Amino acid sequence: MSPPNPTPFTYENEIYQAGLQNQKPSLTFNALEWESLAKAQLPASAFGYVHGSAGTRSTDTNNQNAFKKWGILPSRLVASDFPDLCTTLFGDTYDYPVAIAPVGVQRIFHRDGETATAKAAASEHVPYILSTASSTGIEDVADANGDSHRWFQLYWPLNEHNDITASLLSRARASGYKVLVVTLDTYILGWRPSDLDNAYNPFLVADDIGVAIGFTDPVFRAKFRAKHGREIEEDVGTAAAEWAHTVFPGLSHGWEDLAFLKEHWDGPIVLKGIQTVADAKRAAEYGVQGVVVSNHGGRQQDGGVGSLDVLAEIVDAVGDRLEVLFDSGVRCGADIVKALALGAKMVLVGRPYVYGLALRGEEGVRHVLRSLLGDFNLTLHLSGIPSVRPEHLNREVLRRVDS
Repeated sequence: MSPPNPTPFTYENEIYQAGLQNQKPSLTFNALEWESLAKAQLPASAFGYVHGSAGTRSTDTNNQNAFKKWGILPSRLVASDFPDLCTTLFGDTYDYPVAIAPVGVQRIFHRDGETATAKAAASEHVPYILSTASSTGIEDVADANGDSHRWFQLYWPLNEHNDITASLLSRARASGYKVLVVTLDTYILGWRPSDLDNAYNPFLVADDIGVAIGFTDPVFRAKFRAKHGREIEEDVGTAAAEWAHTVFPGLSHGWEDLAFLKEHWDGPIVLKGIQTVADAKRAAEYGVQGVVVSNHGGRQQDGGVGSLDVLAEIVDAVGDRLEVLFDSGVRCGADIVKALALGAKMVLVGRPYVYGLALRGEEGVRHVLRSLLGDFNLTLHLSGIPSVRPEHLNREVLRRVDS
Protein backbone atom coordinates (compact mmCIF):
# COMPACT_ATOMS: atom_id res chain seq x y z
CA MET A 1 0.00 0.00 0.00
CA SER A 2 1.00 3.65 -0.39
CA PRO A 3 2.60 5.59 2.49
CA PRO A 4 0.23 6.80 5.21
CA ASN A 5 -1.93 9.75 4.22
CA PRO A 6 -1.54 13.05 6.11
CA THR A 7 -4.25 13.93 8.60
CA PRO A 8 -7.06 15.12 6.29
CA PHE A 9 -7.62 18.48 7.97
CA THR A 10 -4.15 19.55 6.77
CA TYR A 11 -5.78 20.37 3.42
CA GLU A 12 -7.18 23.40 5.23
CA ASN A 13 -3.66 24.42 6.29
CA GLU A 14 -2.41 24.17 2.70
CA ILE A 15 -5.12 26.54 1.51
CA TYR A 16 -4.44 29.11 4.22
CA GLN A 17 -0.70 28.98 3.57
CA ALA A 18 -1.31 29.54 -0.15
CA GLY A 19 -3.54 32.47 0.79
CA LEU A 20 -0.52 34.19 2.33
CA GLN A 21 0.86 34.26 -1.22
CA ASN A 22 -2.41 35.68 -2.55
CA GLN A 23 -3.39 32.31 -4.04
CA LYS A 24 -7.03 31.36 -3.74
CA PRO A 25 -8.48 27.89 -4.46
CA SER A 26 -9.84 27.31 -7.94
CA LEU A 27 -12.64 25.05 -6.66
CA THR A 28 -15.08 25.94 -3.91
CA PHE A 29 -15.08 24.21 -0.55
CA ASN A 30 -18.84 24.71 -0.21
CA ALA A 31 -20.12 21.17 -0.72
CA LEU A 32 -23.60 22.45 -1.54
CA GLU A 33 -22.29 24.39 -4.56
CA TRP A 34 -20.54 21.54 -6.38
CA GLU A 35 -23.84 20.41 -7.89
CA SER A 36 -24.77 23.78 -9.39
CA LEU A 37 -21.27 24.31 -10.75
CA ALA A 38 -21.34 20.90 -12.42
CA LYS A 39 -24.75 21.68 -13.88
CA ALA A 40 -23.38 24.84 -15.48
CA GLN A 41 -20.55 22.88 -17.08
CA LEU A 42 -22.17 19.61 -18.20
CA PRO A 43 -24.52 18.93 -21.12
CA ALA A 44 -28.14 18.65 -19.94
CA SER A 45 -28.14 14.92 -20.69
CA ALA A 46 -25.08 14.19 -18.56
CA PHE A 47 -26.16 16.37 -15.64
CA GLY A 48 -29.68 14.97 -15.84
CA TYR A 49 -28.27 11.47 -15.59
CA VAL A 50 -26.19 12.00 -12.44
CA HIS A 51 -28.59 14.39 -10.69
CA GLY A 52 -31.71 12.58 -11.76
CA SER A 53 -33.83 10.63 -9.33
CA ALA A 54 -36.94 8.53 -9.60
CA GLY A 55 -40.34 10.15 -9.99
CA THR A 56 -40.84 13.31 -7.95
CA ARG A 57 -37.42 12.98 -6.23
CA SER A 58 -39.15 12.29 -2.91
CA THR A 59 -36.77 9.44 -2.02
CA ASP A 60 -33.74 11.63 -2.69
CA THR A 61 -35.32 14.40 -0.62
CA ASN A 62 -36.05 11.94 2.19
CA ASN A 63 -32.42 10.78 2.11
CA GLN A 64 -31.09 14.26 2.72
CA ASN A 65 -33.79 15.22 5.21
CA ALA A 66 -33.00 12.13 7.27
CA PHE A 67 -29.63 13.63 8.21
CA LYS A 68 -31.32 16.81 9.44
CA LYS A 69 -33.21 14.79 12.05
CA TRP A 70 -29.99 14.27 14.00
CA GLY A 71 -27.68 16.68 15.81
CA ILE A 72 -24.17 15.91 17.10
CA LEU A 73 -23.58 16.33 20.84
CA PRO A 74 -19.98 17.48 21.49
CA SER A 75 -17.95 16.49 24.53
CA ARG A 76 -15.53 18.99 26.08
CA LEU A 77 -12.09 18.70 27.72
CA VAL A 78 -11.39 15.45 25.93
CA ALA A 79 -7.60 15.26 26.02
CA SER A 80 -6.63 13.29 22.92
CA ASP A 81 -4.70 13.57 19.69
CA PHE A 82 -6.51 14.04 16.40
CA PRO A 83 -9.08 11.28 15.86
CA ASP A 84 -8.02 7.83 14.71
CA LEU A 85 -9.90 7.40 11.43
CA CYS A 86 -8.80 3.82 10.65
CA THR A 87 -11.38 1.09 10.40
CA THR A 88 -11.25 -2.67 9.84
CA LEU A 89 -13.61 -4.32 7.39
CA PHE A 90 -13.57 -7.93 6.15
CA GLY A 91 -10.15 -8.41 7.74
CA ASP A 92 -8.52 -5.43 6.00
CA THR A 93 -7.57 -2.10 7.56
CA TYR A 94 -8.66 1.07 5.78
CA ASP A 95 -7.34 4.56 6.46
CA TYR A 96 -10.86 5.97 6.49
CA PRO A 97 -14.40 4.58 6.86
CA VAL A 98 -15.29 6.23 3.53
CA ALA A 99 -15.42 4.70 0.03
CA ILE A 100 -16.16 5.77 -3.54
CA ALA A 101 -19.69 4.58 -4.38
CA PRO A 102 -20.04 2.76 -7.70
CA VAL A 103 -21.18 5.16 -10.41
CA GLY A 104 -21.20 4.17 -14.07
CA VAL A 105 -20.74 5.98 -17.39
CA GLN A 106 -18.17 8.36 -15.92
CA ARG A 107 -16.80 9.41 -19.30
CA ILE A 108 -19.99 11.40 -19.92
CA PHE A 109 -18.83 13.68 -17.08
CA HIS A 110 -15.15 13.93 -18.05
CA ARG A 111 -13.08 12.40 -20.82
CA ASP A 112 -10.87 10.54 -18.29
CA GLY A 113 -13.87 9.02 -16.50
CA GLU A 114 -13.25 6.08 -14.21
CA THR A 115 -9.50 6.27 -14.73
CA ALA A 116 -9.40 9.74 -13.18
CA THR A 117 -11.60 8.69 -10.26
CA ALA A 118 -9.57 5.53 -9.60
CA LYS A 119 -6.33 7.54 -9.54
CA ALA A 120 -7.84 10.13 -7.20
CA ALA A 121 -9.15 7.43 -4.87
CA ALA A 122 -5.70 5.85 -4.72
CA SER A 123 -4.06 9.21 -4.01
CA GLU A 124 -6.43 9.89 -1.14
CA HIS A 125 -6.41 6.35 0.29
CA VAL A 126 -10.13 5.86 -0.31
CA PRO A 127 -11.41 2.46 -1.56
CA TYR A 128 -12.70 2.55 -5.13
CA ILE A 129 -15.82 0.57 -6.09
CA LEU A 130 -16.04 -0.05 -9.83
CA SER A 131 -19.49 -0.16 -11.42
CA THR A 132 -20.43 -2.83 -13.94
CA ALA A 133 -21.78 0.15 -15.92
CA SER A 134 -18.28 1.56 -16.26
CA SER A 135 -17.11 3.28 -19.43
CA THR A 136 -13.64 1.80 -18.83
CA GLY A 137 -12.64 -1.88 -18.60
CA ILE A 138 -12.04 -3.77 -15.37
CA GLU A 139 -8.34 -4.19 -16.04
CA ASP A 140 -7.68 -0.59 -17.09
CA VAL A 141 -9.32 0.78 -13.95
CA ALA A 142 -7.23 -1.61 -11.85
CA ASP A 143 -4.08 -0.30 -13.53
CA ALA A 144 -5.09 3.27 -12.75
CA ASN A 145 -5.88 2.37 -9.13
CA GLY A 146 -2.47 0.75 -8.58
CA ASP A 147 -2.00 -1.11 -5.31
CA SER A 148 -4.92 0.56 -3.54
CA HIS A 149 -8.09 -1.00 -2.18
CA ARG A 150 -10.72 -1.66 -4.84
CA TRP A 151 -14.03 -3.53 -4.93
CA PHE A 152 -16.21 -4.65 -7.82
CA GLN A 153 -19.93 -3.85 -8.08
CA LEU A 154 -22.06 -6.31 -10.04
CA TYR A 155 -25.19 -5.64 -12.05
CA TRP A 156 -26.26 -9.25 -12.08
CA PRO A 157 -27.19 -10.99 -15.37
CA LEU A 158 -29.93 -13.62 -15.25
CA ASN A 159 -29.04 -17.28 -14.73
CA GLU A 160 -29.08 -17.95 -18.48
CA HIS A 161 -25.97 -15.77 -18.59
CA ASN A 162 -24.16 -17.35 -15.66
CA ASP A 163 -21.15 -17.84 -17.93
CA ILE A 164 -20.90 -14.07 -18.34
CA THR A 165 -21.31 -13.49 -14.61
CA ALA A 166 -18.55 -16.02 -13.88
CA SER A 167 -16.30 -14.29 -16.40
CA LEU A 168 -16.83 -10.87 -14.81
CA LEU A 169 -16.08 -12.22 -11.35
CA SER A 170 -12.97 -14.02 -12.56
CA ARG A 171 -11.66 -10.88 -14.27
CA ALA A 172 -12.31 -8.76 -11.18
CA ARG A 173 -10.54 -11.16 -8.85
CA ALA A 174 -7.59 -11.47 -11.22
CA SER A 175 -7.35 -7.66 -11.25
CA GLY A 176 -7.20 -7.26 -7.49
CA TYR A 177 -10.80 -6.37 -6.60
CA LYS A 178 -11.23 -7.80 -3.11
CA VAL A 179 -14.93 -7.37 -2.30
CA LEU A 180 -17.97 -8.11 -4.47
CA VAL A 181 -20.81 -5.58 -4.11
CA VAL A 182 -24.03 -6.92 -5.63
CA THR A 183 -26.62 -4.26 -6.43
CA LEU A 184 -30.12 -5.63 -5.90
CA ASP A 185 -32.33 -2.66 -6.76
CA THR A 186 -31.40 -2.01 -10.39
CA TYR A 187 -32.42 -4.99 -12.51
CA ILE A 188 -34.20 -2.38 -14.62
CA LEU A 189 -33.61 1.38 -14.73
CA GLY A 190 -36.06 3.38 -12.62
CA TRP A 191 -38.55 5.98 -13.85
CA ARG A 192 -36.27 9.01 -14.13
CA PRO A 193 -37.97 12.12 -15.54
CA SER A 194 -34.68 13.94 -16.19
CA ASP A 195 -33.46 11.15 -18.49
CA LEU A 196 -36.88 10.91 -20.12
CA ASP A 197 -37.02 14.65 -20.74
CA ASN A 198 -33.66 14.43 -22.49
CA ALA A 199 -34.62 11.18 -24.27
CA TYR A 200 -31.28 9.92 -22.99
CA ASN A 201 -30.20 6.44 -22.01
CA PRO A 202 -26.39 6.28 -22.10
CA PHE A 203 -26.42 2.49 -22.36
CA LEU A 204 -28.15 2.52 -25.74
CA VAL A 205 -25.82 4.97 -27.49
CA ALA A 206 -23.57 3.37 -30.11
CA ASP A 207 -20.32 3.73 -28.18
CA ASP A 208 -18.61 1.91 -25.30
CA ILE A 209 -19.69 4.28 -22.52
CA GLY A 210 -21.48 2.28 -19.86
CA VAL A 211 -20.88 -0.99 -21.69
CA ALA A 212 -17.07 -1.15 -21.78
CA ILE A 213 -16.92 -4.04 -19.32
CA GLY A 214 -19.14 -6.09 -21.61
CA PHE A 215 -17.29 -5.07 -24.75
CA THR A 216 -14.01 -6.23 -23.16
CA ASP A 217 -15.43 -9.49 -21.83
CA PRO A 218 -14.29 -12.58 -23.76
CA VAL A 219 -17.45 -14.57 -23.04
CA PHE A 220 -19.82 -11.80 -24.14
CA ARG A 221 -17.72 -11.16 -27.23
CA ALA A 222 -17.79 -14.82 -28.20
CA LYS A 223 -21.56 -15.05 -27.71
CA PHE A 224 -22.12 -11.90 -29.77
CA ARG A 225 -19.89 -13.25 -32.54
CA ALA A 226 -21.68 -16.60 -32.56
CA LYS A 227 -25.12 -14.94 -32.65
CA HIS A 228 -24.45 -12.24 -35.25
CA GLY A 229 -21.49 -13.50 -37.23
CA ARG A 230 -19.52 -10.30 -36.68
CA GLU A 231 -17.45 -8.54 -34.04
CA ILE A 232 -18.81 -5.99 -31.60
CA GLU A 233 -16.86 -3.23 -33.35
CA GLU A 234 -18.78 -3.93 -36.55
CA ASP A 235 -22.17 -3.30 -34.93
CA VAL A 236 -21.65 -1.24 -31.78
CA GLY A 237 -25.29 -0.15 -31.48
CA THR A 238 -26.62 -3.70 -31.40
CA ALA A 239 -23.86 -4.80 -29.02
CA ALA A 240 -24.56 -1.91 -26.62
CA ALA A 241 -28.28 -2.73 -26.51
CA GLU A 242 -27.59 -6.44 -25.92
CA TRP A 243 -25.13 -5.76 -23.11
CA ALA A 244 -27.54 -3.30 -21.49
CA HIS A 245 -30.28 -5.94 -21.59
CA THR A 246 -27.85 -8.48 -20.14
CA VAL A 247 -27.03 -6.45 -17.03
CA PHE A 248 -30.45 -4.75 -16.73
CA PRO A 249 -32.65 -7.71 -17.68
CA GLY A 250 -35.88 -6.40 -16.18
CA LEU A 251 -36.29 -9.27 -13.69
CA SER A 252 -34.83 -9.87 -10.26
CA HIS A 253 -32.86 -12.86 -9.04
CA GLY A 254 -34.04 -14.89 -6.05
CA TRP A 255 -32.22 -15.44 -2.78
CA GLU A 256 -31.29 -18.97 -3.79
CA ASP A 257 -29.24 -17.59 -6.71
CA LEU A 258 -26.67 -16.25 -4.26
CA ALA A 259 -25.24 -19.77 -4.19
CA PHE A 260 -23.79 -19.24 -7.66
CA LEU A 261 -21.99 -16.05 -6.60
CA LYS A 262 -20.60 -17.73 -3.50
CA GLU A 263 -19.31 -20.56 -5.68
CA HIS A 264 -17.53 -18.19 -8.06
CA TRP A 265 -16.24 -15.51 -5.68
CA ASP A 266 -13.78 -16.37 -2.93
CA GLY A 267 -13.87 -13.01 -1.15
CA PRO A 268 -16.49 -11.11 0.84
CA ILE A 269 -19.91 -10.58 -0.77
CA VAL A 270 -21.93 -7.47 0.09
CA LEU A 271 -25.56 -6.91 -0.94
CA LYS A 272 -26.33 -3.30 -1.86
CA GLY A 273 -29.87 -1.94 -1.74
CA ILE A 274 -31.06 -3.36 1.59
CA GLN A 275 -33.76 -1.21 3.21
CA THR A 276 -35.58 -3.56 5.59
CA VAL A 277 -34.73 -5.65 8.63
CA ALA A 278 -36.35 -8.68 6.98
CA ASP A 279 -34.04 -8.51 3.97
CA ALA A 280 -31.01 -7.86 6.14
CA LYS A 281 -31.81 -10.99 8.17
CA ARG A 282 -32.19 -13.00 4.96
CA ALA A 283 -28.80 -11.76 3.81
CA ALA A 284 -27.26 -13.08 7.03
CA GLU A 285 -29.09 -16.38 6.68
CA TYR A 286 -27.81 -16.82 3.12
CA GLY A 287 -24.24 -16.41 4.27
CA VAL A 288 -23.05 -13.16 2.73
CA GLN A 289 -20.61 -10.98 4.63
CA GLY A 290 -22.18 -7.54 4.44
CA VAL A 291 -24.99 -5.27 3.30
CA VAL A 292 -25.17 -1.69 2.10
CA VAL A 293 -28.19 0.14 3.48
CA SER A 294 -29.03 2.09 0.34
CA ASN A 295 -31.84 3.16 -1.96
CA HIS A 296 -29.48 4.00 -4.83
CA GLY A 297 -29.51 7.66 -3.90
CA GLY A 298 -33.21 7.85 -4.70
CA ARG A 299 -32.56 7.01 -8.34
CA GLN A 300 -34.59 3.82 -8.57
CA GLN A 301 -37.84 4.05 -6.60
CA ASP A 302 -39.94 7.10 -5.80
CA GLY A 303 -41.76 7.47 -2.49
CA GLY A 304 -39.11 5.56 -0.54
CA VAL A 305 -37.92 5.97 3.02
CA GLY A 306 -34.63 7.76 3.63
CA SER A 307 -31.85 5.21 4.02
CA LEU A 308 -30.56 6.80 7.22
CA ASP A 309 -34.01 6.34 8.76
CA VAL A 310 -33.67 2.55 8.60
CA LEU A 311 -29.94 2.23 9.30
CA ALA A 312 -30.07 1.85 13.09
CA GLU A 313 -32.75 -0.84 13.09
CA ILE A 314 -30.83 -2.86 10.50
CA VAL A 315 -27.62 -2.54 12.52
CA ASP A 316 -29.50 -3.71 15.62
CA ALA A 317 -30.90 -6.71 13.74
CA VAL A 318 -27.78 -8.01 11.97
CA GLY A 319 -24.77 -5.96 13.06
CA ASP A 320 -23.39 -8.86 15.06
CA ARG A 321 -23.47 -11.12 11.97
CA LEU A 322 -22.77 -8.80 9.05
CA GLU A 323 -20.77 -5.71 8.24
CA VAL A 324 -23.31 -2.93 7.67
CA LEU A 325 -22.32 -0.19 5.23
CA PHE A 326 -24.28 2.91 4.27
CA ASP A 327 -25.04 4.85 1.10
CA SER A 328 -27.52 7.53 -0.04
CA GLY A 329 -27.68 11.25 0.63
CA VAL A 330 -24.18 11.89 2.01
CA ARG A 331 -23.09 15.47 1.25
CA CYS A 332 -20.66 16.56 3.98
CA GLY A 333 -18.41 15.45 6.85
CA ALA A 334 -21.17 15.70 9.45
CA ASP A 335 -23.30 13.31 7.37
CA ILE A 336 -20.48 10.77 7.51
CA VAL A 337 -20.24 11.18 11.29
CA LYS A 338 -23.99 10.63 11.72
CA ALA A 339 -24.09 7.49 9.58
CA LEU A 340 -21.16 5.98 11.46
CA ALA A 341 -22.69 6.91 14.81
CA LEU A 342 -25.86 5.07 13.81
CA GLY A 343 -23.84 1.92 13.22
CA ALA A 344 -22.42 1.92 9.69
CA LYS A 345 -18.88 0.56 9.35
CA MET A 346 -18.22 2.29 6.01
CA VAL A 347 -19.94 5.20 4.26
CA LEU A 348 -20.15 5.40 0.46
CA VAL A 349 -20.05 8.79 -1.27
CA GLY A 350 -21.60 9.14 -4.73
CA ARG A 351 -22.82 12.31 -6.45
CA PRO A 352 -20.36 14.76 -4.81
CA TYR A 353 -17.27 13.14 -6.32
CA VAL A 354 -18.98 12.91 -9.72
CA TYR A 355 -19.53 16.67 -9.59
CA GLY A 356 -15.83 17.04 -8.81
CA LEU A 357 -15.00 14.82 -11.77
CA ALA A 358 -17.13 16.99 -14.02
CA LEU A 359 -15.49 20.18 -12.78
CA ARG A 360 -11.83 19.20 -12.94
CA GLY A 361 -11.27 15.51 -13.68
CA GLU A 362 -8.88 13.73 -11.32
CA GLU A 363 -8.03 17.01 -9.57
CA GLY A 364 -11.73 17.66 -8.96
CA VAL A 365 -12.31 14.21 -7.45
CA ARG A 366 -9.29 14.67 -5.21
CA HIS A 367 -10.60 18.06 -4.10
CA VAL A 368 -14.00 16.63 -3.17
CA LEU A 369 -12.48 13.68 -1.31
CA ARG A 370 -9.97 15.86 0.56
CA SER A 371 -12.72 18.32 1.43
CA LEU A 372 -15.11 15.66 2.73
CA LEU A 373 -12.38 13.89 4.68
CA GLY A 374 -11.05 17.15 6.15
CA ASP A 375 -14.56 18.19 7.16
CA PHE A 376 -15.17 14.74 8.65
CA ASN A 377 -11.83 14.83 10.50
CA LEU A 378 -12.46 18.22 12.12
CA THR A 379 -16.12 17.47 12.90
CA LEU A 380 -14.97 14.50 14.97
CA HIS A 381 -12.12 16.41 16.60
CA LEU A 382 -14.24 19.41 17.56
CA SER A 383 -16.92 17.06 18.93
CA GLY A 384 -14.43 15.40 21.27
CA ILE A 385 -14.73 12.03 19.51
CA PRO A 386 -11.28 10.39 19.57
CA SER A 387 -11.83 7.63 16.99
CA VAL A 388 -14.35 6.03 14.66
CA ARG A 389 -14.46 2.91 16.82
CA PRO A 390 -17.92 2.11 18.22
CA GLU A 391 -16.85 2.76 21.81
CA HIS A 392 -16.29 6.40 20.83
CA LEU A 393 -18.57 7.01 17.85
CA ASN A 394 -22.05 5.70 18.58
CA ARG A 395 -25.61 6.86 19.16
CA GLU A 396 -24.69 8.56 22.41
CA VAL A 397 -23.11 11.38 20.41
CA LEU A 398 -26.41 12.08 18.59
CA ARG A 399 -29.74 13.57 19.54
CA ARG A 400 -32.98 13.62 17.52
CA VAL A 401 -33.77 17.26 16.76
CA ASP A 402 -36.76 16.96 14.45
CA SER A 403 -39.35 16.68 17.22
